[in-house]
Amino acid sequence: MYPGAHDPDRAAVVMAGSGETVSYGELEERSLRLARLWHEAGLRPGDHVAILLENHPRYFEVVWAALRSGLYYTPVNCHLTAEEVAFIVGDCGARSLVTSAALTDQAVASAIVDVPLMMDGAADGWLGYEEALDRQPATPLDEQPNGQGMFYSSGTTGRPKGILFPLPDRSVTDDDPMVLNGGPLGLADGCVYLLPSPLYHASPVVTGALCHRYGGTVVVMETFDAAACLDAIERYQVDVAQFVPTMFVRMLKLPDDVRTRADLSSLRHVSHAAAPCPVDVKRQMIEWWGPIIVEFYAGSENVGSTLITSAEWLDHPGSVGLPRFCTTHICDDDFNDLPTGEIGTVWFDTPGAAMEYHGDPEKTAENRSPQGWYTMGDVGYLDDDGYLYLTDRKTFMIVSGGVNVYPQEAENVLIAHDAVLDVAVIGVPDDDLGEVAKAVVQLVDPAAGTDALAAELLTYCSERLARYKCPRSVDFIDALPRLDTGKLYKRLLRDRYWGDRTSRIV
Repeated sequence: MYPGAHDPDRAAVVMAGSGETVSYGELEERSLRLARLWHEAGLRPGDHVAILLENHPRYFEVVWAALRSGLYYTPVNCHLTAEEVAFIVGDCGARSLVTSAALTDQAVASAIVDVPLMMDGAADGWLGYEEALDRQPATPLDEQPNGQGMFYSSGTTGRPKGILFPLPDRSVTDDDPMVLNGGPLGLADGCVYLLPSPLYHASPVVTGALCHRYGGTVVVMETFDAAACLDAIERYQVDVAQFVPTMFVRMLKLPDDVRTRADLSSLRHVSHAAAPCPVDVKRQMIEWWGPIIVEFYAGSENVGSTLITSAEWLDHPGSVGLPRFCTTHICDDDFNDLPTGEIGTVWFDTPGAAMEYHGDPEKTAENRSPQGWYTMGDVGYLDDDGYLYLTDRKTFMIVSGGVNVYPQEAENVLIAHDAVLDVAVIGVPDDDLGEVAKAVVQLVDPAAGTDALAAELLTYCSERLARYKCPRSVDFIDALPRLDTGKLYKRLLRDRYWGDRTSRIV
């Protein structure tokens, strides 16, 4: 279904902090008006629009206007600089940009689009969004071909790339095939889905729009806060939620009285994705919330995925699951399949996959094997039962004296230390070995960063991992450069240590 097919008085979107609510009637009416505005301005199926908004109560009406117009919509990270925003808006060829007055400083890209729209006020060069919509009729276009998101990679190792799919060959009023697959996401008729992540990321905005096809309510957190998240689950009787592992860590490290005060009994299905989850963290979450946690391994490229339930995970701790709709291959650098248990690049044979990197055939070719398989750049292995385990991203691997070191192993150990709130292990220059591992640590108590604690963390790691897998040194940092989606800008950390020297990773 689509918004207009549901009870118009039902809540489609609720902002967790303010309680501001958008009904299905309002979502339908406003998305119709915006679709009309774009059509009047000459936008046609296959054109692109960009969305530069904070987690805003009107975000989904922009998404639905694109979905009912046959347009590609591109969410833009609202933390980017004006230059970075302009790059994405220009690269995707956006005909329209929708932003808010709160983001005026970043939204200078208005000059390169035909229809610049600003919510909550207007600035020079912008059309007032609300006034512009009021001038349009709330009636459907004669044809409503289904649009599609075109998301950009996070750019953690360079310039972000647009991930382009063909437009679906159906109307927005037709059944979406993803609804048939909504069970693993926990979505159901009338569900209440908590969205604690930023809407510029692919999974939250796509799942949120899919929730609307079920007639569910999407509870949007303005920003993630661990204590406020638990309170929101109780207040809104959330039954479905999706997180990233760093959110689990922050909730687990709350004081006991804060962590236990909220009634979480409404939860029946929790999923997590976006980054590997340390084994100790996952185990603690299952013990706390029960066996309701499902993990996905996938990417915006949608070229392969795995899934694992809590029960399966307890039998295969650390795994990200069995493949869904695809076949998994672990290969060496010559694309030969490796035996069970051996580490190599993870490739997916996914029938029907049809993505490409927008305007970058070279990047597209890099992510395909001679056999036509796809990779997202991760390294891992399969066990005897076919379950996939990730060891790290290929670009994050450290080559120290000719030995491959996967930082994720040490990161998973160190995050379990009571003093550690967040950690990244990176390769830093070494005259003898080329590069060696260093742990960059964000502490629960920033004032606790002493030489003694650094030594304690190194010992803690070496007691749990082979010495060659452990960092040689520890630096403390106020906050790691991590996206709200949980992904880490390791490139920014590496740049601090490599300076003018050339890192193996670009």
